[in-house]
Amino acid sequence: MPRRGERSPPQPIPGDQADPRGFPVLVEAFCDSMGARGLSETTISNRRRMLGFLTEWLADRGVTRPADVTKPMLDRYQRWLYHYRKTDGDPLTFRSQHARLVAVRAFFKWAARQNLVLYNPASELELPRLEKRLPKAVLTAGEAEAVLAQPNLDNPGGLRDRAILEVFYSTGMRRMELAGLQLFDVDFDRHTIFVRQGKGRKDRMVPVGERALAWVNRYLIDVRPRWAQVPDDNWLFLTHDGTPFSASRLTQMTRNYIKASGVGKEGACHLFRHTMATLMLEGGADVRHIQAMLGHVRLETTEIYTQVSIRRLQQIHAACHPAANNSLQRDDDTQQFLDAALSDVADGEVMSKEELLAALDQEVGLENRPHPGSTHT
Repeated sequence: MPRRGERSPPQPIPGDQADPRGFPVLVEAFCDSMGARGLSETTISNRRRMLGFLTEWLADRGVTRPADVTKPMLDRYQRWLYHYRKTDGDPLTFRSQHARLVAVRAFFKWAARQNLVLYNPASELELPRLEKRLPKAVLTAGEAEAVLAQPNLDNPGGLRDRAILEVFYSTGMRRMELAGLQLFDVDFDRHTIFVRQGKGRKDRMVPVGERALAWVNRYLIDVRPRWAQVPDDNWLFLTHDGTPFSASRLTQMTRNYIKASGVGKEGACHLFRHTMATLMLEGGADVRHIQAMLGHVRLETTEIYTQVSIRRLQQIHAACHPAANNSLQRDDDTQQFLDAALSDVADGEVMSKEELLAALDQEVGLENRPHPGSTHT
């Protein structure tokens, strides 16, 4: 049994575990190959799980070896995914179908290179087109403050939770990045936090506000010494039993506070990531600076927030649309504002593409997936 908040052991791949050419053995070899190439544990775990769906489907049809898989079989599997209905009656999203088929393509490409199959039956598999989505919800500054006010500061756990929420709000870091923080990653003098091996195994330095640092400092003085074990592994945020947070426990904790705040919006750790980026853009930050803070490799990933941040468009609409207000005259202040806005667009500061890649929506699906046995303490 895993401890609370930890992932359960991976489900065994269907098939004969002793067959050297069967799916169980070759899927594990594929996972080892990904590890040797430096892919993250999360990527390896996700692809193994996605391949488990395929092997279970094939096993029900009497196919237990990759060498016996044909292109028509995979075509039928793709159609089955499209028509599949979950227990609640909803279909799989195209993003879920896409994730399952990406793992299939990667596995058979590897198997063909290793001469484990005569040909690659997935080489012509066409992936479904992904939806391009905006974040489902973003907090206003007032709503964010309402969530931050929820922890009970009269007990150690509440004080620690307030520090965690403040760091999420101030930095916009991912939940696994926060869970992996160590004591010396926080630089109180320079007002920075060092993120070790974020997504894509990339380190980065992010700024953090004075208020968040003040709460972290209070937690370090009043709470952490009570829970730290000997020897101390130097994890920054600890549970009451002295262990570091798991991703699932961070998600459940944050979701509970958001729900208790009554803001009426759903989300967890990533909601603060969306909120930080949107509010900073509305405050005038350049999208490239947000890109660096969030740790996005491609600018298109960050540019999604230029669509979420509509305050500037609302101002332009109110100034230009003849039915936006009762005034038909454009005063000098309005004209000055419009000239500045047009200058910004001409300089390319707030340009965005017609269709934006919603990569953070995928992050929510992968990172905020609940795991068995997760309980916040």
